[in-house]
Amino acid sequence: MRILLVKTSSLGDVIHNLPVVSDIRRYVPGAIVDWCVEDAFTAIPRLHPGVEEVIPVALRRWRKTLFAARTWQEVATFRRQLRNNAYDAVIDTQGLLKSALIASRAQGPVSGYTADSAREPLASRFYDRCFNVGVTQHAVVRNRQLAAAALGYRIEGEAEYGIEAPAVQFDWLPAQPYVVFLTATSRDDKLWLETHWAALGRHLHNLGYCVVLPSGSAAERARASRLATAIPGAVAAPQLSITELASLLAGSRAAVGVDTGLSHLAVALGTPTVALYVATDPGLTGVLGRGYYRNLGGREQMPTPDAVLEALQPALA
Repeated sequence: MRILLVKTSSLGDVIHNLPVVSDIRRYVPGAIVDWCVEDAFTAIPRLHPGVEEVIPVALRRWRKTLFAARTWQEVATFRRQLRNNAYDAVIDTQGLLKSALIASRAQGPVSGYTADSAREPLASRFYDRCFNVGVTQHAVVRNRQLAAAALGYRIEGEAEYGIEAPAVQFDWLPAQPYVVFLTATSRDDKLWLETHWAALGRHLHNLGYCVVLPSGSAAERARASRLATAIPGAVAAPQLSITELASLLAGSRAAVGVDTGLSHLAVALGTPTVALYVATDPGLTGVLGRGYYRNLGGREQMPTPDAVLEALQPALA
């Protein structure tokens, strides 16, 4: 049986879909699982040994260069790759119009959410089979339940992300135990105060831990540099790929992160994680896993450095 999963973005949503692969490999013996995902996030499904083929799509990039010849060449290549295999089941766990359109272009019967349980109700019109999945459940649970309904099995137990990070040697990383600070997020209102990061970092330094600060954009690099200056012994990491970030997180003693996909990646890897919420509610999309994790804060609820340090204690003991 060959199955195509359609979950294209964003980083956290893609990570939330990994347990579906683990479930399928457990409950559907011999199944071959392919995955269609935005090209920026192809590294995530490739971390799971149960994924056979990753089919990249670049909707975000194509929209910016809609009239370029190269864009349409890439679109044609994507369409051929999407229809290269005949599928026994195509499952759109994203529930958006864009993901439903992609799923409908594949060769095979398409399953997705009913109109009242999809994120965009119009998406349900493109499915051959629709399943109602409660909208008040965590995103990981919703993904797992939709796939189980579509393929006819019953899920049991906690979510298993099933990924392993490759071992990467970082010559800039100190030999002492380290904690990763994930300070960057897509919206400024989700940021934790820099003074809070600095205070927490100094506490961890006094406990014998090095703080490592990954970053991406120029603004994120500037923030990491400022914090590395304010925290004794801290390291502002160089630019890292998702695969390298996974290795960094897997080797850390713990991670502290705002509402960002990398906090979910840390939990998926089994790294003890404290996730900080300032402008969003963690109830439906907070970090969730089998190891040690804590979600702190919420809408207009700023966690204090002392509260975060207390939440970290079990991971540092």
